[in-house]
Amino acid sequence: MKLKYLIILLILGAFTSLEAQKTISGSFYPAKEYTWAIAYYLKPGSQVYVVDTAIKEGAFTLQMPEDAKTGMYRIVYAVPQEEFYFDVIYDGKEDILLTFNANEGVTFKSSFENQLFHDYFKKVATLEQKIIDYYKSQETNAPYFISLTKELKGVQKMYLEKSKNTIAHNFIAANNPYIPSKLETLETYVMHRKEQYFTRLDFKNSVLQASNFLTDKALNYVLTSLPLKSLSPEDTELEMQKNIRIAGYYIEGANPIFSTAVFYNLWLQLSASKFNETADFVYINYLKSLAKENSQQKIIESIEVHNRLRIGAVAPEITWKDAGITKKLSKLEESPNYLLIFWSSTCSHCIEQLPKIHKALENNTKTKVVAIGLEDTDGFWKIEIPKLKDFIHVISLGKWESKYAELYAITGTPSYFILDKDKKIVAKPEEYEEVISFLNDTPN
Repeated sequence: MKLKYLIILLILGAFTSLEAQKTISGSFYPAKEYTWAIAYYLKPGSQVYVVDTAIKEGAFTLQMPEDAKTGMYRIVYAVPQEEFYFDVIYDGKEDILLTFNANEGVTFKSSFENQLFHDYFKKVATLEQKIIDYYKSQETNAPYFISLTKELKGVQKMYLEKSKNTIAHNFIAANNPYIPSKLETLETYVMHRKEQYFTRLDFKNSVLQASNFLTDKALNYVLTSLPLKSLSPEDTELEMQKNIRIAGYYIEGANPIFSTAVFYNLWLQLSASKFNETADFVYINYLKSLAKENSQQKIIESIEVHNRLRIGAVAPEITWKDAGITKKLSKLEESPNYLLIFWSSTCSHCIEQLPKIHKALENNTKTKVVAIGLEDTDGFWKIEIPKLKDFIHVISLGKWESKYAELYAITGTPSYFILDKDKKIVAKPEEYEEVISFLNDTPN
């Protein structure tokens, strides 16, 4: 009899354990494009692998561990992971059912927390857009404007109440938008929004840190809180740098790993948008010291590689011997263009492509070609270089670990850099056809 009761207790215990485990499940569309889903627990400035599963005919189920922490989770569904993901709130109390479509994003079929979160931000965004549209249309209908602000105030109040004791409440409270109490000019509205932008944002809130929320807020402020008047590119960058100082004041004192991630994301966005002076401002004044303090040397290295090889940068120096005389790229006689080719005499693509470039440019008097051979030894290199007359030949022994492979961050051969007359990088074509097209189409 005791054995019988023991078995019953064990079975009940197993059921209790199963019930305690929650799932994140749903469907991906179109089904054939997705094969795997991985869940990461988000921490301030980092993420930790939790569980993964196959996506079969579009369907997936992530069985969350019993000890899974509550908070923000990132569902990655393709590579690169930094691009193909969406975030969910996991409270450990409910199963999450969703659908994902590449065009429409994620939709939650079942999850109070996530539906609340998404419904709130959708409604606020819609109402704020209506206010902006009101100003764009130069409306003078004050009652309509006040009705919009009242509705926005009502939405904020309602969702603050509905979200009490939820993870979503952190975001709803922090997002509290600026709501005018009366009709005001566009200039005044913009000024007040900017003044109150950081009022509710707590950069020390660990829940907010473990998401894109604060990073997106900081990015939005820096890039869009600009004067309404037309600005020159130089003045635009100066205004953004002022915004960075203000954002930096509020971020100061936050988790240093999180702070590093915020400024790195800001640097990435500014660099991608070609705001190079402001990207440098972020790196020099904030990011470099934070990365050093947090032992994130890879960030520093990647930025310094980017900076020395970005469009507009003077190409790093290359030196070689010619008849015993030291020559330098920086001292080469003036030419409208220079082409740097990083190649190897043991690379089949190089042996195929370089002769084609040589032939295509044989009548091009406005381009000097410097071919840098990344070699283990000079044996095959000496056999190949006579076939490429008029090229300036440089050998860099050590191949991938050689001086110029590292200086120019070469990861594959052939690699191309096109320089202008001042030895500034103007293009980094990936294919030899692009090289030929660019140089033959460039006016004298």
